[in-house]
Amino acid sequence: MAGNEGDNRHLETYRNRVKSIDEVVRTTMASDSDVIVAQCASEPQGCMERFHIVADSVKNVNVFSVLTLKPYEFYMKPEMKESFTLCSWFHAPGSRKAIKEGAGTVTYVPNMLHRAGTDRIQFRRPRVFFGTCTPPDSKGFVSLSVGITYEKDILEAAEIVVLEVNENLPRTFGDTHVHVDDVDYFVENHQEVPTLPQPELTGDDKAIGRNIAELIDDGATIQLGIGNIPNAVAGALTEKKDLGVHTEMFVDSMMHLYEAGVITNKRKSLYKDKFICTFAMGSREMYDWLDDNMAVDFERGRWVNDPCVIRHNSRMVSINTCLMVDLTGQVASESIGTRQYSGTGGQTDTAVGSKEGLDGLGKNIIACHSTAKNGTVSTIVPTLPEGTAVTLHRSNIDHIVTEYGIARLRGRTVAERTRELISVAHPDFRDELTRQATDLGYL
Repeated sequence: MAGNEGDNRHLETYRNRVKSIDEVVRTTMASDSDVIVAQCASEPQGCMERFHIVADSVKNVNVFSVLTLKPYEFYMKPEMKESFTLCSWFHAPGSRKAIKEGAGTVTYVPNMLHRAGTDRIQFRRPRVFFGTCTPPDSKGFVSLSVGITYEKDILEAAEIVVLEVNENLPRTFGDTHVHVDDVDYFVENHQEVPTLPQPELTGDDKAIGRNIAELIDDGATIQLGIGNIPNAVAGALTEKKDLGVHTEMFVDSMMHLYEAGVITNKRKSLYKDKFICTFAMGSREMYDWLDDNMAVDFERGRWVNDPCVIRHNSRMVSINTCLMVDLTGQVASESIGTRQYSGTGGQTDTAVGSKEGLDGLGKNIIACHSTAKNGTVSTIVPTLPEGTAVTLHRSNIDHIVTEYGIARLRGRTVAERTRELISVAHPDFRDELTRQATDLGYL
C-alpha cells in the first residue's frame, strides 16, 4: 500500500507541474539573465522554437547552447538582437549562418568542454535550464537520456528547471536520473529524437582510417569524434581485439563494433566492461540499443573529459580532426583567422589526457584531409592565418594523419616535425612548403 501511495504522489507531482510550452516560456524568461539549454539530441526543440514569443518583453537574455540543431527564430532574425544573444560553446550551421548574415545575435564562448558549464556557473548563476527527459518511472525518476555533458550541473545550479518530456528518448544508466521533485515545470513534446545522417565515405576518408588503425593496439581504450574520418576509423578497426571506449560522444560505429565483438571493454583499466560517455547522437537504431542498456554509462562531462581522469585509462588513444596544422605542429580545429567555425569542444581535453596516460602508452591523433576547397589549398601550412585560434598546442601533439601517411611529432625538433608534416602533405604542395619552411628557418 505504501508503495502505491508513493507512486500516486510522484504521478500527482508530475501532473501538477506539466504546463504548456508557451506558458512556461512566458513564466520563466526574464531580462538580463542566463538561459542554458541542453545540447545535440537532448535539445529542447519545442521550447526553443517558442523563445521568440517573449522578445517584446525581455532584454539581454543570454541563451547558452552547443551545436544548436535548428535555425531558431530567437537568434536568426536581426530584430531579436536586443532581446536575445545565442552564446555558443560550439557553432553549428545555424549560428554560422546568423553570423555570416550579420544578425548580431550570436557570440562564441571560449571553453574546454569539461569546464564549459562549471565555468559559466562560477561567473553567474543561470536563471533557467531547459532540457529533455523520458517520462517519469513509478518511483518518480526521469532520465536525462542521451546528454549530461553539462546538463546535470546546470540543472542543479539553475533557479528554474524546465524539462521537455519525450517518450521517444531512451532511458539510460549512469548519472542521468532526476526526481520529479527537483523539476519546476514539465512540458510534453513527444517528437522524433534528432538523428545524425550516416555520411558516405570517400577513398581519402578510408585511407585516413586505415592509417589511424595502424596506431591502435589490441586492448586500447579509444575516443572518437564526429564525422566522416571517425566513421572511417571505425570501419578500419574490424580486425582489432578487446578495444574499450572512454569518449565524450557515443556514436553508431561504437555500437556496431561492440556487436561485432571488436569493442568489449574487458581490458579497460577504468570502468572495466563499460562504455563511458557523456552524450550520444546517432540513428534511431542506436537510441533503441541504448535504451535500458547497462553496458553504457553516461557521466558528467566535467569528469569524463577531465584530462586527469582520461590519463588513468590504459593505452588511451584520442582521435580527432582539424581544419589545418602548421609546420611546427600547431593544430587549428575551430577557426580560420578570426572567423570562428566551430569550437574547441573536447579535443584538447582528450588529446592532453591521452598523451599523459599513466601507463606511458597513451597517444593522441589529429586527422585531416591533405587539402581543402576541392584540392586548391593545403591544410598543412607554413603558419596559421593571423587570428586563428590554436586548439591544440604543438607541445601536446603526437600524430598528424592524412591520406598520405602518419607524421610522428612527439619529441621531435621543429626541423624534424617540418619534414614529417611535408611528407604527409599533398604532393602538389610539398615543394612550395619546403621552400616556405626554408625561408622561415625551419629547415
